[in-house]
Formats: sequence, C-alpha cells, structure tokens
Amino acid sequence: MTFTDENVKEIIASGKPVVIDFWATWCGPCMKMAPLIDELSKEYEGRVVIGKYNIEEETDLPGEYAIRSIPTLLYFKNGEMIKDLRMAGSQSRDAVVANIEKLLAL
Repeated sequence: MTFTDENVKEIIASGKPVVIDFWATWCGPCMKMAPLIDELSKEYEGRVVIGKYNIEEETDLPGEYAIRSIPTLLYFKNGEMIKDLRMAGSQSRDAVVANIEKLLAL
C-alpha cells in the first residue's frame, strides 16, 4: 500500500487498524525495513492496512505528526494515532509484529 496526501486521511478515518511507514529513498535504514513492511502488509492483509508514505513525494503528514527522523512507524485505530506504539528508527520484525498485535487487541 502506498499512502499519499490524497488517500491517507480517508484511510485513517475509516477506523481500520493502520500502520504507516514514513520513509525516503535516500534513507538506508528505511530501505532495510522496506521488505519487512511489504511482507507484513501481505501477512496482515484484510486485518491491518500497512503501507509506506514517502516523505520526499508527500508533505502533509510529517509536520502534523511531528516526524523528526525516518523510518518512523505510526499506528492508528478508530481514526486516532496510538501514541504508545510509535516507533522511530530501524526495528526488528518481532518488535513491529508485537506492536501490530497490540494494535489489533485495542
């Protein structure tokens, strides 16, 4: 899933569990995490909307959600960001899966 300024607010507002990976092509840790994000989006398809938001091409959300470093993962449910689940920097599969499972349990 590719999040854009045109579709992201509607997807968040849908109330479904959403995970957004803020990234850029020049970011080494972002590129390292990209296969994990793709894998998890397939694994959780139908239960969680997981995708990427390219901060070089899209500009609305980074300021709104105070994105200061990338990669940053934000988690949403019922249209609201779950602040306790926010993750900045490269993350392990286990850490991301644990947060997705917490998101689903809310």
